[in-house]
Amino acid sequence: MGCGALAIAFRARNMPEQIAAECGSPPTIIFPYTIPKSRQRIPTMTARRTANITRILLAAVVITFGAYWAGARWGQHQPERVGAAQRATGATRSVSATNLAARDAALTDEEAINVRVYRQVSPAVANILTKATEYDFFMDPVPVEGAGSGFVIDDKGYILTNFHVVQEAQSIEVVLGDQSRYPAKFIGADQRNDVALVKIDPKGKHLTALSLGDSAALQVGQKVLAIGNPFGFQSTLTTGVVSAIGRTVQTSQTTFIDEAIQTDAAINRGNSGGPLLNSHGEVIGINSAIFTPSGTTAGIGFAIPINSAKRIAHDLMTEGRVHQAFLGVQTISVGGQLAEALDLPAQEGLLVEAATKGGPAAAAGVRGGDRVIRAGMQRIAVGGDLIVAVDGQKVASPFDLNILLNRKRPGDAIILTVYRGGKKTDVPVKLGERPNN
Repeated sequence: MGCGALAIAFRARNMPEQIAAECGSPPTIIFPYTIPKSRQRIPTMTARRTANITRILLAAVVITFGAYWAGARWGQHQPERVGAAQRATGATRSVSATNLAARDAALTDEEAINVRVYRQVSPAVANILTKATEYDFFMDPVPVEGAGSGFVIDDKGYILTNFHVVQEAQSIEVVLGDQSRYPAKFIGADQRNDVALVKIDPKGKHLTALSLGDSAALQVGQKVLAIGNPFGFQSTLTTGVVSAIGRTVQTSQTTFIDEAIQTDAAINRGNSGGPLLNSHGEVIGINSAIFTPSGTTAGIGFAIPINSAKRIAHDLMTEGRVHQAFLGVQTISVGGQLAEALDLPAQEGLLVEAATKGGPAAAAGVRGGDRVIRAGMQRIAVGGDLIVAVDGQKVASPFDLNILLNRKRPGDAIILTVYRGGKKTDVPVKLGERPNN
C-alpha cells in the first residue's frame, strides 16, 4: 500500500504524524509515476469524509446503548423468580374454604373438572432441579443446571420422571407443590424407554401420591390434563385431548416412545417427566417429547404410556434394575440394491452377522455370517440367517426388532421367520435377559 493510501487508512485512527514520519517523500521507486496535483488533494477530502462517518457511527452506538439502558431501566421486565403460590393455613384456610365453595358453584362442568384435578394432583407434582459438570474446549469444568418435572407415586417418596431429566446429574433436588425441598437419590432408569426413578426421604411427613391409571383404556378424543414446570413456571396446568394413540416416536438412535400418547395439551421445555392425567386425576402418561419447528409447543406432544412406566418402576423398586428381553444377535438392515447385490432371497430384512455365544438366538440355532465381504466402504459378514419377521410381524431394521423386543419380557417365547440358504423356516426362541442393564 502507498503512503497516500496509508495516510488515508491511519488518519481515521488518529495517527497522521507516524505515517508522515515513516513515509517522507512519495515513494517514486515503488510507484514509477508522478501523483498529479488533483490526486494529491484526495487524502484530505477522504479523511474528512472518514471522520464524518466515524462521528455518525459513534453517535449511532451512543443512541443504541442509551436506548438499551432506558429499556432495561423502565421497560417491560421478565420475572426474575417464578414459584407456586403458598397455600393458606390456619384461620385463613377456613375463611378461604367458604369463599372457595362459592366460587366453585359458579364453575361450568368442564371448569369444575380442571379445578378439582389441579387441587387433587398439584401437591404431588415435583419440580426436579439437577446440577452437573461439563467441560469446555479447554477442559475447564463448567457447572450446568437443569430442570424438569416428576410426580410422587407412593408415600415412601418414590418419584417417576424422564431419564433425560436426571441423566448425568451429580446432584438432584426436588421441590414439591407446597414448596418443600428435598435432596433426591437416583434409583435407576430404563434408558431405552426414557423412564427414571428417584427417591426422597419425607422424614415422616405425609406425601400426596398420585393414582396410576390404565393407558390401554385410552380413546382418541378423551380429555387430558398436563401439570408441570415449563420454563421454570412451577405447577402449571394445561389441558387438551388425546390426539392419537399407539404411535412409535423415535427420540434418538437408541431411544423411543413405544405406543406413545399424542396430545395437543401444551407441553414445553420443563414439562418433561410431569404427569399426563385423565379427568379422574389418574396418571395415564409421562410427558416426554414435543414435535416443534420453533422450540416451543406446536400442539403435538407425546407421553410415555403409564402402563410401560409402571412395569419399569416395579422392577426398579423391587430389584433395583429393569428386566429387558434379550435375543443376542448382531444384525444389519438389508434391502433394495444391497439385497440384490448380496443375492438374498428377500427384498428386506435383518441379516444376522453374528449370534452372541451362549445367547438365546445361538441356543435356538440362529446362524451368523461365515465370511466377510466389502460393500463400498462397509464390511459385512454374510452367509448367516436373514430375519424377515418376529411373531408374524415384518422387520426391516434393528429399530423394528427393538420395538418388538421392548414389548416382551425375559423368558417369553417368540418365533423368528428366517431365510437360511434360500429356504424359509420358523425358529422358536426363548428370550433371555439383557446383561448389564
